[in-house]
Amino acid sequence: MKSRHKVLIVDDEPQIRKLIHAALTRADYATVEAGTGREAMEKLAEERPDICLLDLGLPDRDGLELVPLIKQKSGTTLIVVSARDATDQKVAALDLGADDYLTKPFDTDELLARVRVALRNRTTRDGGSATVRAGEVEIDLLTRTIRRGGAEVHLTPKEYGVLAQLARYPGRVITHRQIMAEVWPNEHDHHVEYLRVLVRTLRQKLEADPQRPRIITNELGIGYRLRTDAEAGEPAA
Repeated sequence: MKSRHKVLIVDDEPQIRKLIHAALTRADYATVEAGTGREAMEKLAEERPDICLLDLGLPDRDGLELVPLIKQKSGTTLIVVSARDATDQKVAALDLGADDYLTKPFDTDELLARVRVALRNRTTRDGGSATVRAGEVEIDLLTRTIRRGGAEVHLTPKEYGVLAQLARYPGRVITHRQIMAEVWPNEHDHHVEYLRVLVRTLRQKLEADPQRPRIITNELGIGYRLRTDAEAGEPAA
């Protein structure tokens, strides 16, 4: 299954948002839009985008003020897209935490290239390689494609969310709370049983013997671990 990366477009000019939206949509990204700083922070919390494209000239506050707030309150990758081309403005944005800076007017091909690079860097930053292999299962975190024995496996968004959370830190135990906060971010009452059901369905789709899992293993009362090729030799409950 391929799950679309989500990009938040923050710009007060509707025509710029329309241009960026069209380019991202053609490249198979999902988009969310905001025209003010306040709306941007609301969308950031609600939508949890992978990438934020931020204009600095917003009507309600200077975009530079938003850079550290966005980085503090989310794990999103931040690319400033602004008409401000002075070196001190670029340095300020980057020093405040922006991951990249693109000057207007821009070529949409360059914008898409910057987004692709940002996603690759995000994968590395998050502690995993772009491709993780566990037995005959291959997980491509960049394209969000899952294959078993070379054949693509179709997962629901929540199934993918659980698997991706484990694949970003292969071999490490990820607690129930950590996984649920990622997969059900807007639900205050998290139920471990929901997670157990998802893990059972994942094992049905990925494991040679779901009753004797070798890939997604359980740490009793703590969480789950994705066992990579080097670790998947022994079955575990």
